[in-house]
Amino acid sequence: MPELPEVEVVRAGLEPAVTDATIAGVTVFDERSLRRHDGPGEDFVDRLVGRGILSAERRGKFLWMPLAATLAEEPEALVVHLGMSGQVLLRDRSTDDRLTRIRLELDHPQHGPLRLNFVDQRIFGSMAVDRLLPTADAPDGLVPSQVAHIARDPLDPLFDDRLFFERLARRTTGVKRALLDQTLLSGVGNIYADEALWASRVHYDQPTSTLSRPRAKLLLAEVRLVLEKALGEGGTSFDAQYVNVNGASGYFSHSLNAYGQQGKPCPRCGRPITRESFMNRGSHFCAFCQRVR
Repeated sequence: MPELPEVEVVRAGLEPAVTDATIAGVTVFDERSLRRHDGPGEDFVDRLVGRGILSAERRGKFLWMPLAATLAEEPEALVVHLGMSGQVLLRDRSTDDRLTRIRLELDHPQHGPLRLNFVDQRIFGSMAVDRLLPTADAPDGLVPSQVAHIARDPLDPLFDDRLFFERLARRTTGVKRALLDQTLLSGVGNIYADEALWASRVHYDQPTSTLSRPRAKLLLAEVRLVLEKALGEGGTSFDAQYVNVNGASGYFSHSLNAYGQQGKPCPRCGRPITRESFMNRGSHFCAFCQRVR
């Protein structure tokens, strides 16, 4: 599933093309991609056609585009969740993409007519029109109701380090489970959790209650470093399922130290990287460098 770097790359690519654009037309090819929309496909279309897009925003793995106001009482946004294989591709009006589930025709005052295709092979992603709500941690901003429970991510300027450390210490779970909890901090998934844990020499099953404050600070610093590096390299692509808005792959997969490296030598000590089953996925770590303390 795309994590923070991948979704941020998509958001940054969308922003100049959708900001101030008007939605001229909407086609829903597969209503399964509206699973998070409160209403049928006709309602989705009716609430979008003719609306202006104000910007492109993100929190964690969620992406949304605030919509220009209508007679509706509450402000709204077009919310996008990429799921496992969702793609948001910017095209000209003559270009189609295989497995397009939803299509938006956009008119932009500078870029002219554009096409935004929501492509999703496995149909775990979705689009929805959702109301925007104020949240306790965004007094001056609004987030979709579907996103209100999601914590800020470690790269957010308003992320509260002290609150994160306090909540982490109160958890009674393994540290990787805590990193994957999007209500604690958002945007971190299996790939970047494994990489940050390797960099900070923390075992994925280390109990959070036993993690010292200095080690927790080191872990958070490494989470930020790995996210920033992945952002700089366009995210992580193992196949064609994650691409940016132009269809290009990220190349952070060449910089991975632990994730997917089972059997290969640890870049730090030379012993083999291990993979163990974890939450229907896998955890990749060095059994020598990362011991439960």
